[in-house]
Amino acid sequence: MPMIPTVAVPTISIEGSGDRFPVRRIFCVGQNYAQHAREMGSDPDRAPPFFFTKPADAVVATGTTLPFPSRTEDLHHEVELVLALGAGGRDIALADAAATIFGWAVGIDLTRRDLQSEAKKTGRPWDMAKGFDASAPIGPLRLGPPPAAGRIALSIDGALRQSGDLSEMIWNVPEIVATLSTYVMLAPGDLIFTGTPAGVGPVRRGEMLIGSIDGAEPIEIGFAG
Repeated sequence: MPMIPTVAVPTISIEGSGDRFPVRRIFCVGQNYAQHAREMGSDPDRAPPFFFTKPADAVVATGTTLPFPSRTEDLHHEVELVLALGAGGRDIALADAAATIFGWAVGIDLTRRDLQSEAKKTGRPWDMAKGFDASAPIGPLRLGPPPAAGRIALSIDGALRQSGDLSEMIWNVPEIVATLSTYVMLAPGDLIFTGTPAGVGPVRRGEMLIGSIDGAEPIEIGFAG
């Protein structure tokens, strides 16, 4: 019988601690800022939020230099608030949602936009556009629930590309957690990317990205030339 492989659990760092947070699953909210919904050609009214996923091992630590992803010539950046759950459940009440949050961080949802556009045209899944290797860079977790307001931004080689405020989210943090729990049973170790403000755009080989949210350590990643 072949040897059963040993599989490592992906983890992310925690501010001020030598411990690491184990990642179980990654969920993402699509088009959760009105201006971003408009730039993607959608109506920003409060339609029910929709979700997609990334594999747990797509996480990337700050300070990493990545190879440019394969099968794309239109890689895009999307800076986001990321929630890390320390508790879970199904059909979580809105009033109880904040208590499930272990911590929060800055993340970047990397997207093969050309593959996503083609998938939209043909009515096919987004998996290979969103869930590829190293597509979820995440900074260190800050403990506790995130602020309801605060600047969120992304720069490339020092030039500001995205800038918004957490208060501009169409669906706020408790609403996201409560709604997602009606689709799946949430559990400790789950991460939720909560959407990106306007200004998404291309990333090129050799560039350095810095994502930031007031009160958290930034996420910094580069791409090989």
